[in-house]
Amino acid sequence: MTSRQSRNCDPCDSALFRAVVSDVQPLAADGRIASQSPVLRPLRRRITETLPTVHDRLSDGLFGDDAEVPDGDAPAFLRSGMQRDTLRRLRRGHWAIQAELDLHGMVRDEARLAVAGFLARSVRQGQRCVRIIHGKGLGSSHRRPVLRGLVAHWLVQCDEVLACCQARQADGGSGAVVILLKSGVAR
Repeated sequence: MTSRQSRNCDPCDSALFRAVVSDVQPLAADGRIASQSPVLRPLRRRITETLPTVHDRLSDGLFGDDAEVPDGDAPAFLRSGMQRDTLRRLRRGHWAIQAELDLHGMVRDEARLAVAGFLARSVRQGQRCVRIIHGKGLGSSHRRPVLRGLVAHWLVQCDEVLACCQARQADGGSGAVVILLKSGVAR
């Protein structure tokens, strides 16, 4: 501000400015601010408490401990009544991904709970396109994708899911699935 501008300031404006910045503290000499990270609560809950209700909604069906989807098989699902163009647009990234869930390090029951909760939250928040990262199975005991087949099976069981397909390479490729959800608020 030039000296001419400072002479033309309204005293009320100056007083208001001083009141607004009264609690401001100057930066440290090095110009850095110490980050104040919020305390994060653990996301995992006791599985045994919530598993029966989730199990009723998302069953493993025919999948057993050795569930496997062949590497060349890219699972895709389109709910009946939906136009085929919807799945094509989902594959091409027509909708922006609004939320994601990473299942790395989870066992089957943890993943089932996480998927059910994630889908319910996403629908409740009005999100249309979400991604679930299930991994490629390289860290599993048999080095095969166990969660990929399970996630695909669980998604078909959810009424909120209109379509799903393997993510584009830039969005995770064969280690992730992109999901189109119903619009509106969950019941």
